[in-house]
Amino acid sequence: MKYELQGETLPVVICHLENGETMITEKGSMAWMSPNMRMETSTNGGLGKAFGRMFSGESLFQNNYTAMGGPGMIAFASSFPGTIIPFRIEPGQEMIFQKSAFLASEAGVRLSIHFQKKLGSGLFGGEGFIMQRVSGQGMVFAEFDGHVVEYDLAPGQQIVVDTGYLAAMTASCQMDIQTVPGVKNMLFGGEGLFNTIITGPGHIWLQTMPLNNIAGVLAPYLVTGK
Repeated sequence: MKYELQGETLPVVICHLENGETMITEKGSMAWMSPNMRMETSTNGGLGKAFGRMFSGESLFQNNYTAMGGPGMIAFASSFPGTIIPFRIEPGQEMIFQKSAFLASEAGVRLSIHFQKKLGSGLFGGEGFIMQRVSGQGMVFAEFDGHVVEYDLAPGQQIVVDTGYLAAMTASCQMDIQTVPGVKNMLFGGEGLFNTIITGPGHIWLQTMPLNNIAGVLAPYLVTGK
């Protein structure tokens, strides 16, 4: 499979498949394709795995698109202004995504549920108690909100991230939360009560425009109509 990324604000990934190659995606992600792409809807692993994907922000069913009778082409578009990032998944090199980040992948990639080990991280960290774990082998494409900034963290090195800005991290990273120091800072600082702490070793991807932040900004205008 070969691919190309096009677009900036609203990107799309165009995948060129050889005969018999398959791409997996969530419902509604396919934008256009060649006529020889065959679609088949499946739970991809049974109801157990399907419910796990549902809790991580995806749907119960996935669509499999296979090139039939020759090379095929299929495009997957972002659902929100942001960035599509390609990841090469190998055995032992798993990724952790925020909820609903999965866009599409090759057939050898597995999407499952990821629980935060510490309850505090799940309840207050902003990224949610449940995230997405990506394993197996092959290419996977994830969509993140806004622009993406990357950091490499050395063993024990930490970075403090505001709620919702963590888009992805390698599975070697650890995630925890801490309260914003000082009562005045917590009440009047405007940054919320908690920060997310990511500890290396590993690589992280941060997004500049979390969707929940955008929703919070727009909510007063939707209510008042002004």
